Amino acid sequence: MKNLEVNCEGMNCPMPIVELTKASRQLQSGQRIEVTATDLAFKPDLEAWARRMGHEIETFELIDDVQRAVICINA
Repeated sequence: MKNLEVNCEGMNCPMPIVELTKASRQLQSGQRIEVTATDLAFKPDLEAWARRMGHEIETFELIDDVQRAVICINA
């Protein structure tokens, strides 16, 4: 179940992570964000961001050129 969707398709680094950070501040612990992005650096940036912020990447998939991830926000 997702609580918020963030579309970062067409954005280049670092904007997908900037937008994801803004969105994560709107949510409480246990809520989820679904984010889509096309930036080639998104996956390693997302992994580093989640590790640093203490959030969990629940799913990650690549469909054609679009990366889709669901992140669980941890307080």
